[in-house]
Amino acid sequence: MANMLELRNISKIYGRSYANKNINLNVEAGKVYCLLGENGAGKSTLMNVLYGLTQPDGGEIYIDGKEVSVSSPKDAISYGIGMVHQHFMLIPALTVVENIILAMDEKKGLFVDKKGVAEKIKQISDKYGFQIDPYAKVSDLSVGQQQKVEIVKAIYRDCRLLILDEPTAVLTPKETEELYVIIDQFKKENKSVIFISHKLHEVMHVSDIISVLRNGENVATLNKCDTNENELAAHMVGKKVNFVVEKEQAHTGDTVLEISDLKVKGKKGNMAVDGLSLKVRAGEIYGIAGVDGNGQSELIEAIAGLTKSQGGNIRILGQDMTNQTPGKILKQGVSHIPADRQHMGILMQQSLFRNLILYDYNDPKFKKGIFMDWKKESEHAKGMVEKYNVKTPSLSLNIGYLSGGNQQKAVVARELEKEPKLLLAVHPTRGVDIGAIEFIHKEIVKARDKGCAVLLVSTELDEVMALGDRIGVIYEGKILGEMERKDATVDKIGMYMAGMSDASEKQAV
Repeated sequence: MANMLELRNISKIYGRSYANKNINLNVEAGKVYCLLGENGAGKSTLMNVLYGLTQPDGGEIYIDGKEVSVSSPKDAISYGIGMVHQHFMLIPALTVVENIILAMDEKKGLFVDKKGVAEKIKQISDKYGFQIDPYAKVSDLSVGQQQKVEIVKAIYRDCRLLILDEPTAVLTPKETEELYVIIDQFKKENKSVIFISHKLHEVMHVSDIISVLRNGENVATLNKCDTNENELAAHMVGKKVNFVVEKEQAHTGDTVLEISDLKVKGKKGNMAVDGLSLKVRAGEIYGIAGVDGNGQSELIEAIAGLTKSQGGNIRILGQDMTNQTPGKILKQGVSHIPADRQHMGILMQQSLFRNLILYDYNDPKFKKGIFMDWKKESEHAKGMVEKYNVKTPSLSLNIGYLSGGNQQKAVVARELEKEPKLLLAVHPTRGVDIGAIEFIHKEIVKARDKGCAVLLVSTELDEVMALGDRIGVIYEGKILGEMERKDATVDKIGMYMAGMSDASEKQAV
């Protein structure tokens, strides 16, 4: 069968580094082609080149066997290419039909048949089972419905190759299954999908052909039926990976963190955390699952003293720490791996060394009298770099020059080496390769085994289920359901993630 799309030797250079290096990609009609790779592997850059959002420094693009120039998204759309970005390109204040009209070709003129557009949206929605009201305001739709609007927008413009960039990152398990049905329908219509992901299980579920990118290069292209998750992981990181988080049964102690009826406003003035209660004991990992944006960030920031609460109570080691300063909370033995490492976890303009010893200035073991013992500090920092495999040419290098994954490993090293009583771990493995994920998971379990209470927040359900001893599901600022790990299933958690529960009063006690 002839290729609908061919990318030949596509290269994109930023500064002295290749984001993409001589990448070849062939996509047949009626096939799902997965681009697999860690964050920073070059997946999104390659698709931005294909969609005309950035221009390549080398290589050619062929559509239906003919070389084409894609200098803008308008060109891509004219060739039948649609793209649903990880962050949706919709205007929340407008209706679905108004968003579709805004995306239409301006050649259609000033006067648009709004009723006709709405009818076509309804036809597309009925065909794919979307159940989208054309006149609904986008801000009133769920995240999953908004994604479907983006897909409708692409189909409306006669898309025959749909690019989905990390499409399941914001979806519940049920919404993910619904997306798979849509993709199957696309295949039946002899249309193609390029599915960008770093999740091995979903790649193995949805794909026909898998291309693995590592450090900007295509290191393997495989038929799904000829490979498995272990082989794909080895291609992603260049070595064999153990997926199982090995841990013994938790031996819990006294309550370390107790939250009662907490209320915290979000950035838009809404009550992002709305009467939330939970307890975390010494020697256990309490995993919070949920679709991003349900109050996770505000909850952690309130515990860490980074934002004020409007009601409720936070107790750490028996002490009331509600609305205390970050400094006082740190002195209670709290470590914090933040969701946004660059804005909250590191000082971008300072050296790796300074970032690693950030909390050591008042630690007696790193002092000679009133002065710092720089030799001991240097040995301590070198030890962290070696233990956590932070790749750097020098401790004196500005941390901003390190890759995002190495910045994350530096943050994790600093926070875990404090031997905290309470660890707030928010997306602790975001942006690191699979091998480093394995290591970080082991270190978090080691901290638990030493008696640390761990509050883990992650939108990666696999991570929560692998690490959590107990799991709470957050929905609209409340813990809607809570369970022991042995009682947890994807379906059960997914129900709570979608807000489908008649047991919302089952707050942690």
